[in-house]
Amino acid sequence: MEQRVSLITLGARDMEALAAFYEAMGWARVDSPDGVIAFDLIGQTLGLYPLAALAEDIGVAVADLRGGAMTLGHNVSKKADVALLLDQAESAGAKILKPAQDVFWGGHHGYFADPEGHIWEVAWNPFSPLGPEGQFQWNGAA
Repeated sequence: MEQRVSLITLGARDMEALAAFYEAMGWARVDSPDGVIAFDLIGQTLGLYPLAALAEDIGVAVADLRGGAMTLGHNVSKKADVALLLDQAESAGAKILKPAQDVFWGGHHGYFADPEGHIWEVAWNPFSPLGPEGQFQWNGAA
């Protein structure tokens, strides 16, 4: 696994209110599919996603996401790399929460929890290819 966090996803109870907060901080939204609000950062993206939908996507109950929910996203450049990285994480002591699989938005992903329960998403996103240095931007690295 390369030393990169591509996407930070915050589970939001009120997405529009949370988005308004970040916009008041001077951030600008980028185009994204319905149900997701995204803000490109420098080399990363912050995504807002409904809390209940995030819990469902991970495969856990909302109540299990104590103190809110956040996932760390690590994007890979090839679809097959998702399963390989999940296998590596499991061998290193992670718990697989969701095996590699196609997802509704057109990509391929899976989730694991590190030994202390921090949740990582490993994803291949055909709409946001990584740049030559592995940099991530929501709609593709510039």
